Amino acid sequence: MHSFALPLIPTEEGGLLIPAEQVTALLRGVADDWASAVEDGSPEADPETVRAMTEALTQLADQIDAECIACASRPDRQP
Repeated sequence: MHSFALPLIPTEEGGLLIPAEQVTALLRGVADDWASAVEDGSPEADPETVRAMTEALTQLADQIDAECIACASRPDRQP
């Protein structure tokens, strides 16, 4: 099992933000941990369920990455 450190960025409004690359790394890390449980023969890890869940987490991470790239690539955004 992995340990994940997530940096929290406070906003002026009192909210907290987590950098997108940290969120996607977390999602992929959880998916990897689940896949490892299946590979290690963990009795709690149903292979079909784990496969479906790891695919869902990976797709979500990919979607977040794509949306961040699209947002950062907009011509109206100042560097």
